[in-house]
Amino acid sequence: MKSFKTLLLSATLTTAATAGLLFAGQSKASAATTYTVATGDTLSTIAQKFAGNTDLVNQIATTNNIQDINMIFVGEQLTIDTDQTATPVQTTTPVVTAQPAAVQTPAPVVQAQPTVQAAPVQQPAAVAPTTSSAKEWIAQKESGGSYSARNGQMIGRYQLTASYLNGDYSAANQDRVADQYVTSRYGSWDAAKSFWLSNGWY
Repeated sequence: MKSFKTLLLSATLTTAATAGLLFAGQSKASAATTYTVATGDTLSTIAQKFAGNTDLVNQIATTNNIQDINMIFVGEQLTIDTDQTATPVQTTTPVVTAQPAAVQTPAPVVQAQPTVQAAPVQQPAAVAPTTSSAKEWIAQKESGGSYSARNGQMIGRYQLTASYLNGDYSAANQDRVADQYVTSRYGSWDAAKSFWLSNGWY
């Protein structure tokens, strides 16, 4: 009798334990709810209905194999488990490869060519006829300034020989030959006058 009571008690405890486990399992299973998508529903609004926030959006999408969380259909049956912690979806930040900066080629340096200015051409100065006061002084001393004066072999205003004048006794030739003579012998009429003052002739 004692053993029968023991077996009966054990069977009762085992049945109670099994019933408790079944009850617990049913309680656990009751957390998952089937929801039929209605017009105007989105995963965000459905999550708000069950959790009060949008934390379940990714969990609903994962549980129901929804590829695009923005695309659900009216009448679609969704399994929603409020006991599961929503797994945040990690988005991968795209790697942006920096493009090499374009190499800028420096512009060629153009050196300005110096402007060459031609030197002004100087015109030769006109040769003014000799009007030296020394020349006039000697002419006055030699002939009184007369182109026709004669003194032996000496002829004209500057008393030059006929060989110097080469037969041309014109006033222009007398002046020209006298200038040549003084330039070649004294260098200037002033020098000729100095010589005349020292010697009485030139």
